[in-house]
Amino acid sequence: MTGEERNNFWRHRRVFVTGCTGILGSWLTLQLLDLGADVVGLVRDQVPHSWLHISGVYDRINVVHGDVTDYDVLERTLAEYEVEVIFHLAAQTIVPIANRVPRSTFETNIRGTWNLLEAARHNPTVQRIVVASSDKAYGEQPHLPYTEDQPLLARYPYDVSKAAADMIAQSYYYTFNLPVAITRLGNIYGGGDLNWNRLVPGTIRSAYYGERPVIRSDGTPMRDYIYVKDAANAYITLAEHLHRDEVQGQVFNFAPERPMSALEMARLILERMGKQDLDPLVLGTARAEIQNQYLSAEKARRVLGWQPRYSLEEGLDETIAWYEAFFQRQG
Repeated sequence: MTGEERNNFWRHRRVFVTGCTGILGSWLTLQLLDLGADVVGLVRDQVPHSWLHISGVYDRINVVHGDVTDYDVLERTLAEYEVEVIFHLAAQTIVPIANRVPRSTFETNIRGTWNLLEAARHNPTVQRIVVASSDKAYGEQPHLPYTEDQPLLARYPYDVSKAAADMIAQSYYYTFNLPVAITRLGNIYGGGDLNWNRLVPGTIRSAYYGERPVIRSDGTPMRDYIYVKDAANAYITLAEHLHRDEVQGQVFNFAPERPMSALEMARLILERMGKQDLDPLVLGTARAEIQNQYLSAEKARRVLGWQPRYSLEEGLDETIAWYEAFFQRQG
């Protein structure tokens, strides 16, 4: 789409975003508002330091207070706001939390997905649904990078929750012809992520305060790192193509296709911040996590014409600047 075509497509379109206070949800909501969409956001917990609040986006959307595990809230929202497009991002996304207390992860990530899709099935205004899966759904694979035709071999709680949600979404397309597509992304980074045990924000915070950044793993696991603005654009692009038969019911990987180890990523952040003297502290304590995972985005390029707009260095520079401003405001 040209810029004008995209604006015309989204202008006044009624969009429902679950998980809108998260890092991706916040930036996606902002992009949708900039395109002229009429956004409804589902908010479970008040997160005053989220980018949704800090940016002022919270005051520009229709807010529904509730939980994706509450079917009645979802059905009422879709019906009363006459929702046309759904972005389902709500999830418990922290892997160590899933390993310690898996029940809440299963409840939100699995029950929340079938609740939303069942509510959508009974609301005729819904035309397009994008469901967030994850690269974690692939599990350990003998061949990398992951491609969409590989089986889902998830084993650990978070990974299993995303694989289950992924397959449930596909089931609703194949059984009920629900207009749904699924995304699988790697590690999303960018301003607004306040989960400090994640590598990127944790490293930036440590470096800002002159402390050694901590790496929970042994530093060798390989991951994709996709800038949040590229991730939000991927979701919007997929939704724009969901009228096509070759897109409905399909899964798409989105990635910059530049995997890095945790130690390499931490050192790159330190370099961009001019803090190379802060040697990362490698704990080697991470357990029940996949060693190497990274994605092929060939299908997204070929079918959707999507590609990242930011290099890793450009994305990190913007991210670092966001956090430096955030820490300065905190005093």
